Amino acid sequence: MGPAAIQRLAIVAAVLGTLLALLLFAPARWLADAVSRASGGQVQLVNASGTVWRGRADVLFTGGEGSRTTSALPEGLAWRLRPAWHGGPALALGLNAPCCTPQPLQLHLRPGLSETRLDMAAFESRWPAGLLAGLGTPWNTLRLEGTIALKSNGLGMAMASGRLQLQGGLDIDAIDLASRLSSIRPLGSYRAQLRADADGHTARLDLSTTSGALLLQGQGQWVGGRLRFAGDAQAAPGSELALTNLLNIVGRRDGPRSVITIG
Repeated sequence: MGPAAIQRLAIVAAVLGTLLALLLFAPARWLADAVSRASGGQVQLVNASGTVWRGRADVLFTGGEGSRTTSALPEGLAWRLRPAWHGGPALALGLNAPCCTPQPLQLHLRPGLSETRLDMAAFESRWPAGLLAGLGTPWNTLRLEGTIALKSNGLGMAMASGRLQLQGGLDIDAIDLASRLSSIRPLGSYRAQLRADADGHTARLDLSTTSGALLLQGQGQWVGGRLRFAGDAQAAPGSELALTNLLNIVGRRDGPRSVITIG
């Protein structure tokens, strides 16, 4: 091998080494920038440290560009990202929020030309309802307090031909909610259940009240990535006056009811 060939080989090795170093030690701020762009600025990783593959950051929720409201996740978030095999080449992501996840959340992302799939393993977590205020209207008006408990035996999402498909289910328990718009504390506790149909093209959402003065109920369907929901809110007997302002905001008044429609 001549000197020229050796020089070319050295250059190629140097370039490959540099690319490998960039890949292995890509700074965490690259991931923070990607999350901000993907969420339209509504989820921001600040003070990010470590690498794309293993790091931590503080988490802010905002209403997007121009929003003046923010909320912060207590104790921040840590992550671990690694290559994996999940029915094909994939990325395995572990998320640990010390405030809210007893065990790290485990996700697998499998990108593809015709379909991109995200699978979340069974999990349980509990989150402060006050985080929602950072997302802007109507949450910054309601200023909810209480706990949001999430539980799933497994949840899958796939994007194919511009349509979102769901698999599995999710239980959402809103426990002892309160709002600055009402003197009644707590307003109540509620359960929402999301269940995907076998074909994955549709999912059913059911909302019910488990206890409290504010009575919520409704049903909806998630079809092709769009939610259509119809329900209502009412005051339990004796609580009508105290809940008037809240009922005027959460939906369209129809006598004692406040009608809630989405989609």
